[in-house]
Order: sequence, then C-alpha cells, then structure tokens
Amino acid sequence: MRFALLLSLGESGKFSYKSAGLTTAALTDGRHYGGGDVQPADTQSRIIPPPASRSNRSNTRRFMNKPSADKSIARTIAVNRKARHDYFIEDRIEAGLALEGWEVKSIRAGRAQLTEAYVQIHKGEAWLHGAHFSPLKTASTHVRTNPVRNRKLLLHRKELDRLIGAVERKGYALVPLDLHWSKGRVKLEVGLAKGKKQHDKRASAKDRDWQRQKARILKR
Repeated sequence: MRFALLLSLGESGKFSYKSAGLTTAALTDGRHYGGGDVQPADTQSRIIPPPASRSNRSNTRRFMNKPSADKSIARTIAVNRKARHDYFIEDRIEAGLALEGWEVKSIRAGRAQLTEAYVQIHKGEAWLHGAHFSPLKTASTHVRTNPVRNRKLLLHRKELDRLIGAVERKGYALVPLDLHWSKGRVKLEVGLAKGKKQHDKRASAKDRDWQRQKARILKR
C-alpha cells in the first residue's frame, strides 16, 4: 500500500486516489492498524432499508393499540332466567352500577345473583333491589358488607325520564335481565316489561318445549 502511494506521487507530483487504486469509501470505512495501512472496506454493498412511510407507521400504531377481543366483547356475569318466564320483554336499556370495591371482587369471583332482583324508581333515580352479591372471605374487616343492599343505576337524565314515563304512564315494569362486562365495566341490562298471565305462561312453556323437540329432531 505504501509502495503504491509513493509511485503515484513520483510520476505526477500530485497525489491521486485513483492512481493509488483507492476509493473514498475505502479510506472512510477502512480500519487503521498498527502499521498505518488502510484496510479496504468490504466489497459487498450494504443494503439499508428505506424509512417507513406514514401509512405504515399509522397501521403499526393501530395494530398495537387495537383492543383485545376479551375487552370488546360483552361477557355475561349473571342472568335472571325468571324474568323471561314471568314477563314480556318489549324493550331493553343498558345501565351502569354504582358498586363498592368488595362487590366488584365478588362479581369477578362469580358470586352475583339476580334471581330476586327488581328495579324501582325513587326520587327521580333508578335503584336495583334484591340483587345478591356474596362477599369474599378475604374482604377487609373494616368494610361493612351488605350482600343485598340497594344499588344505584347510572343513567343519563334522558334515559331516566324515559323509564319514569314508561312506568308511570304506560304501566311497564322494570326488570333486571342480566349482568355483564362491557369495556371493563359492570353493566346491567334492564327490560321494559309487562307481566304474563297464567295462560301466557302456559303458551310460552309449550312453545319452549316445541323448540327443544325441533332441535332434537334436526340433530338426528
């Protein structure tokens, strides 16, 4: 390498990278060793990927921020099967619940029941009565747990006015249908219902039996 540099200087008097057989890439990317020689760079070209476009970045962010299926899909906690047997459900509305910490823990443990539950309007607010939330044994001792306490429904004023009008003017009953998770929160589905008479219950039972028989026949 030193010999090539001396020859290039001796012939023309001026130093030339081309005459010495060197390139700027070799000089900038090469490594200097103890003897002072320059190690040429690797002959293979380095492939540098192009920067990601804005559309690719936005798609990546959407994929990373996409909610999981468990959070987006409503999961049932408890169902009031008696409601559909005793009432005609004509409309439904979803309401939030004002809960305490120990109640949320009991719900997560599957200790919520709506068998004897009902909804009443009191002083312009809707309340859930009779729902049973069994406290866990690990509940704090300084918290007074009441499994059947009255729990306030969280509704907008328009929704409350609609329920009050249906109950007071149209004679509907407010029936809790089920408890479920929705986007990480406990929700109560309330039905605007009218009570069934005895012959209506018998007709519903016959129709339910016929549906079961039809399902068995189709499976064969």
